[in-house]
Amino acid sequence: MCVPVCNVARVEKAWPRSVSVLTPLGYRFAEKTEQRPWHRQEAGTDMRTIGTEEHFVTDEVVAAWSRLDAAARDDSRAGVPPGELGERLREVGERRIAAMDEAGLDIQVISLTSPGLHNLPADEASRLQIETNDHIAELVNAHPERFQGFATLATPAPAAAEQELERAVTKLGLNGALLFGRTGERNLDHPDNWSIFEIAASLRAPLYIHPQIPQPRVRTALYAGFDDAIDTGFATYGIGWHYESGVQFLRLALAGVFDRFPDLQVLLGHWGEVVLFYLDRADGLAIQANLPQKFSEYVRQNAYITAGGVYSQRYLRWAVEVVGIERILFATDYPYRPGPDGGVEHFLQTAGLDRADQERIAAGNWDALVAAIRR
Repeated sequence: MCVPVCNVARVEKAWPRSVSVLTPLGYRFAEKTEQRPWHRQEAGTDMRTIGTEEHFVTDEVVAAWSRLDAAARDDSRAGVPPGELGERLREVGERRIAAMDEAGLDIQVISLTSPGLHNLPADEASRLQIETNDHIAELVNAHPERFQGFATLATPAPAAAEQELERAVTKLGLNGALLFGRTGERNLDHPDNWSIFEIAASLRAPLYIHPQIPQPRVRTALYAGFDDAIDTGFATYGIGWHYESGVQFLRLALAGVFDRFPDLQVLLGHWGEVVLFYLDRADGLAIQANLPQKFSEYVRQNAYITAGGVYSQRYLRWAVEVVGIERILFATDYPYRPGPDGGVEHFLQTAGLDRADQERIAAGNWDALVAAIRR
């Protein structure tokens, strides 16, 4: 999740390739840029590219986070990074589109950044989910050729979230929702959330399970003991985020969510949030739990795997081997990460895939998933 400090208002200026200043979360700000026009129209290529984990925030949500009491703020660490990164997060328009062009990305599926509305009082979350989703729809309608949207849901008020998911998909034209795992101490598989899964499955609307920082007592037990910056980085992008999201997926399977709603499709970023790398081991737990299927089968039937801004061709090949090419999606994690060196198409072209498979990852798999949504 690194952010440049260059001026991205001009399409012909590329994302920077050198870094210097260390930020509080361990990401580095860039100091200089190089000229490299990457957008497919500039390069004369015809591969459509879609990023499925691309974030923004509204001033209204930031204000709601600021009103939380100290315990709630510590639970979620909600806030907007300072400086250039915060500016990019708030802006959804020409500056963002210029950055997309530089990265060779045609479409962003925009979503509210972490922790969304998961940490807010139920009544405030219920109000903000409607306002935020209306705003997302407005942003998409302003640039329909460049933006699509995931709904944000008020998981502290599951009944309201269920209704809003249906409205967002059938009335606003959004393409599912992005969730942040737990809501306070309530894990994603909690029975209160099953009505959300039921609506998502009935609409064939995908749910993206995005990382959220672990609970304070988990951070204290596992990730503390260094300085504040290292503790935070350890609990977030270092590894904690990814264990947190992967565990939420495994809990859904253990709780029987995928058995009850076999049409439910979830997205896991960062090449599967650790889960893919331990399926052979975890499958033994599925057998002990008397699940109808192994975890590896749930992954291949109920999960899509995205890059999430981790530009590893080795992980890409591994994900293809584990779940199949038809379940891989691309994502840049804007604005926390720039595009890959050479652009999205170059990354895929040099990963050892044939052209048809490159196009499926770039856009085709997402297009097929969206085409199946029942409006």
